[in-house]
This record gives sequence, C-alpha cells and structure tokens, in this order.
Amino acid sequence: MSRPLLISDCDDVLLHFGPHFAEWVAEAHGYSFSLDVPAFAGALRDRDGGEVGREHAFELLDAFFDREMHRQQLVAGALDALRTIGETADIVILTNIGDQYRANRIAQLERFDIRHRVLCNQGGKGRPVLELIEAMNPSATVFVDDLPVHHESVAKHAPQVWRLHMVAEPRVAAITPPAPYAHARIDAWDEALPWILARLNQEEVAA
Repeated sequence: MSRPLLISDCDDVLLHFGPHFAEWVAEAHGYSFSLDVPAFAGALRDRDGGEVGREHAFELLDAFFDREMHRQQLVAGALDALRTIGETADIVILTNIGDQYRANRIAQLERFDIRHRVLCNQGGKGRPVLELIEAMNPSATVFVDDLPVHHESVAKHAPQVWRLHMVAEPRVAAITPPAPYAHARIDAWDEALPWILARLNQEEVAA
C-alpha cells in the first residue's frame, strides 16, 4: 500500500477561471460572460446580448487555454494546502483540458510553485480516477472538483474515494447547489484542509 492520494481539479479549485475568462472575451471579442449563469455556453453573450452558441463558446474556451492561461490567478489558500498535503500524500492534478494544453497547464502551475503530476482528460473523471488508484494503490484517496458531474462519475467508477465538492469562485458558488454525489461541500481551502487530511490519514470520521 502506497501513500494516500489527493486528486484535484484545477480551474475554479486551484486557479480562478471565470473572472479571467470574462475579462479576456470582453477585451478580445466584446462578449460578456456571466458568472451568475450555471451553463457555460449560456453564460456567454455577444455584443447584442444573444447567445454565441455552444460550438463557438467552446472554440473560445480552447483559445483561452491556448493563449491566455497566464491571466489565471491562484485561489486563496490553495498553495499552502497543497504543501501541507504533499508532506504525507501524493498529489495528482486531473484537469479537463485537451492534451495539447498540458504543457501550458504545467508551466502555469509552476509559476505558482505548484509542481505535481498533471493529467489531462475529456469527459467524466471516474475512469481516470480508477486507473490512478489501480496504478498507485494509495492507502486512501480524496477527489476535489467543482463540477457535480465528475463527483457522480467518480462515485460510479471508484466509490471508495472520498469526494469533496469545492467551488472556489464565490459568485459561481452562490448559484451552485452541493453535488449530490459528493461527501461534503467546502469552498475554501483553509476549511477544506482539515477535512482532506482526516480522510487521507484514515482518521475516524463520519461519512
């Protein structure tokens, strides 16, 4: 049995995303991106207030990850929490971006002194989480993500994993209900750290 394992998302967990994406689409295209609308494509509006469409919305997302990731800033408390967790556990950052942006993501995280294994993924995160567990054989695993769909996927494929729902962007957190397949919802790293450590260290805790 190896060390315990933290598997963390990146955008809106370790690094802020929404405000920086909104800033860029306004500057580059004159579009607005509302943090108060839950659906990504629906939150993006053109100059006349019309929806830009799902396909174009995701083209803009790709362009952001290709050229604008330097805008993203660190979530408060994330670096200190990772340093503390890394003293006793392995850490993998599982991020839903294309493999072509992996080098950008690694460089971006290193700018904040975050140096952990980065895996890119498309679709649900349950299968890659299970593959990590099978390969690393951790003593315990905690998964942190802002999207409920990924907690459902992990619950299906790797139900033994502790699942923490975290939405680090306050305006998004305000309109996002707790993920039903997560064990807990905590949106701040200083509050999440004791919860994570207790489960990685296999202390007696209530589910």
